Amino acid sequence: MELNEIYADQQEHIKKTLEVLKKDFTTLRSGAVSTAVLDGVKVDYYGTPTPLNQVATVLASDATTIVVTPWEKNILKDIEHSIAAANLGVNPNNDGECIKLFFPPMTTEQRQESAKQAKGMGEKAKIAIRNIRKDANDKIKKLEKDKEITEDESKKAHEQVQKNTDEGVATVDKMVKEKEQELLKI
Repeated sequence: MELNEIYADQQEHIKKTLEVLKKDFTTLRSGAVSTAVLDGVKVDYYGTPTPLNQVATVLASDATTIVVTPWEKNILKDIEHSIAAANLGVNPNNDGECIKLFFPPMTTEQRQESAKQAKGMGEKAKIAIRNIRKDANDKIKKLEKDKEITEDESKKAHEQVQKNTDEGVATVDKMVKEKEQELLKI
């Protein structure tokens, strides 16, 4: 393995970590309700646990309402039970055609709690990035030990890995800050 491969590998892993963080952020409720709150809901579809969005249309009709319209009317009750079992803090309203979920506006405390969760997710991402740095540094040390690179090359490589790490951590901080502002804005 050569240094450029190590850098590329590190960059790729950091990129994946940032994508995971972005996906984690979608599970946080902000002022407007997001259909992502239903991503974990599985419906018993002919004996198979199936993601809700594969058996129904899931739309946010406004800032506080999600409408779930099944593609087959006979699974409406199953969908209603699955949503109720998911403990989302709202009761599903079944009108025979679709299920409506009415989310109350968020309180300041709920917003602050979501912002705190976003910070925690950011910390996890930073830990992951630091672990990626450690892996890259270990590979560099091995190259130096095996005399495949010089001590100077090793020093430069460690500096490049640190630079990549710092950029990744700065991106996480920026993402967390933006998410906190979005969550706390009323």
